[in-house]
Amino acid sequence: TRLDTAVAYVGPAGLDCPMRTPQLALLQMFLLMFPDGVRPQPSSSPSGAVPTSLDLQPGTVGGTLQSSSEATATRPAMPGISTVVPTLVTPSAPGNRTVDLFPVLPICVCDLTPGACDINCCCDRDCYLLHPRTVFSFCLPGSVRSSSWVCVDNSLIFRSNSPFPSRVFMDSNGIRQFCVHVNNSKLNYFQKLQKVNATNFQALAAEFGGESFTSTFQTQSPPSFYRAGDPILTYFPKWSVISLLRQPAGVGAAGLCAESNPAGFLESKSTTCTRFFKNLASSCTLDSALNAASYYNFTVLKVPRGMTDPQNMEFQVPVILTSQANAPLLAGNTCQNVVSQVTYEIETNGTFGIQKVSVSLGQTNLTVEPGASLQQHFVLHFRAFQQSTAASITSPRSGNPGYIVGKPLLALTGDVSYSMTLLRSQGNGSCSVNRHEVQFGVNAISGCKLRLKKADCSHLQQEIYQTLHGRPRPQHVAIFGNADPAQKGGWTRILNRHCNISAINCTSCCLIPVSLEIQVLWAYVGLLSNPQAHVSGVRFLYQCQSIQDSQQVTEVSLTTIVNFVDITQKPEPPRGQPKMDWKLPFDFFFPFRVAFSRGVSSQKCSVSPILILCLLLLGVLNLETT
Repeated sequence: TRLDTAVAYVGPAGLDCPMRTPQLALLQMFLLMFPDGVRPQPSSSPSGAVPTSLDLQPGTVGGTLQSSSEATATRPAMPGISTVVPTLVTPSAPGNRTVDLFPVLPICVCDLTPGACDINCCCDRDCYLLHPRTVFSFCLPGSVRSSSWVCVDNSLIFRSNSPFPSRVFMDSNGIRQFCVHVNNSKLNYFQKLQKVNATNFQALAAEFGGESFTSTFQTQSPPSFYRAGDPILTYFPKWSVISLLRQPAGVGAAGLCAESNPAGFLESKSTTCTRFFKNLASSCTLDSALNAASYYNFTVLKVPRGMTDPQNMEFQVPVILTSQANAPLLAGNTCQNVVSQVTYEIETNGTFGIQKVSVSLGQTNLTVEPGASLQQHFVLHFRAFQQSTAASITSPRSGNPGYIVGKPLLALTGDVSYSMTLLRSQGNGSCSVNRHEVQFGVNAISGCKLRLKKADCSHLQQEIYQTLHGRPRPQHVAIFGNADPAQKGGWTRILNRHCNISAINCTSCCLIPVSLEIQVLWAYVGLLSNPQAHVSGVRFLYQCQSIQDSQQVTEVSLTTIVNFVDITQKPEPPRGQPKMDWKLPFDFFFPFRVAFSRGVSSQKCSVSPILILCLLLLGVLNLETT
């Protein structure tokens, strides 16, 4: 056995052997005389064994001798610890026998990437590391084989020539034991391997077992009302199918439409995505995403518990169409009436659920050509049930009262309040009808290419101006984030600086705007402990370029810039503490004046009052300086 190899002393040739052959044979016979209960047995961790502070050196009495192959390997852990550092190098083989750097091991739980080295997985064969501890900062749990040691009383060992790791430990009884680490390739990476048999099968099954493929709808009853963020349930009476209200969103760099994005309850948001068509001629009438009817040919469940009885009209809320919607039609080389915008208005009444759903659709025409694309815009807006029409049109506040950074900059045209917008480009770079919101305190720049139609100069200028500032044209900007459209005092007029037409000396030229810079001056007002941001002024600054009337311009590049300028004048901080204002009684100097007004006889003794006066003045000055 390996223990016999460790116990038996085989001295190197040419060295004096302190133990003769008869004595060695007696020691081996002495070990064989141990009863079965006393003879050393293999164990994964010697119970109660704790390491001593004495490290035995090879070649000394009571020490351990490490082979050359083990000299560079990491020393094994102590038997009291359940794991040791793995030694991937096997003992030196005699003769020309090859050395297996990676012995056959049952399992390596952290080897998750085939053909690649997993970081900190000390048992990954793809790493090809002799000593993983020298490369990895630590070993993942389960990547170190469990320890197995064979131990005997240390007093029985004189010297060890074993090529395997060996240490001397002290057990719980204070007895020093000599242990040899078993290099068994069949050891697994689990500290305590769970064994299952007929005795403990029922107990383990009751503790860890469970039903497979549990259905949420079958095991749990649906909630009685929607919570914020819950998916909204829909019902198709024609097919008796329950589904979810979808809000497609853009995915990836191209912004491709992801159909599986559910709409969240009370989460008002807008998304934009792009659809590409390989064959628009066939997709025109077959693709449900282009058909207006697919966005309102269902009902919405008022509350989730309507799933138990979806055919009950009490739980169904029909989707009301509030705009004109025509079926898609392929006419020659044009696909007509495809859906480009979908806007849902959902009215809710607390825990009573959804009370009303309306949808408005926007449609456009597409030219059938290779690589045709369509950009769709989806808007979902929630509001309280029975809310007044005037209040529903009003945009949400951007602060109360001061603006909050990141909230929309409120604009006013007539009596209608809305968010100021700037240019937005589609996937091909052309200007989109959907625009970005101008966020308060956020500088931004955007651009796109506007395809022009042949028209006179005035119509061309009007079209470009409307594209730059949006429709309708902003006239006023809210001073505070809670401005009321009915109170004109809470709004400031936008200053416009158009291009100077008289600056060019060309009678056949057309001056068109190509850039708009929105300059916003704002400042903090109020207390330093609670400042409120307000807008002091806004200016639209246009930059133009001239083109010849005869010049054929097919497209022009437009740019919009938003620049916020902080003009806050902060108050000067106080400089030290206020000084004391000393006030003396009006007759304070009367005794001194009487003393100085006496005759010559009394002037001889006038030194004392003067001295007293000087001392008083000195004390006052001292108090003031301190």
